[in-house]
Amino acid sequence: MKISVRLIPGALSDLFAQASSSGKITLADRYGLMAALLEESLTDEERDSLERLLRAFRRGRMKVVDEISALGY
Repeated sequence: MKISVRLIPGALSDLFAQASSSGKITLADRYGLMAALLEESLTDEERDSLERLLRAFRRGRMKVVDEISALGY
């Protein structure tokens, strides 16, 4: 049985913009990133965005927080 994970169109670019501006990766962001990593049909632009987020995290410019949303809900 193969499980299909599909991103909502535009979700990765929204996640990238939100995480880049806040400097945080939230719980919801982490689930979005996991879905993106499992997505087999990412565009080159989406792959580049994903790589930039991971690079920022590795370099300490992005931190992981235990919040559900960066909006504080």
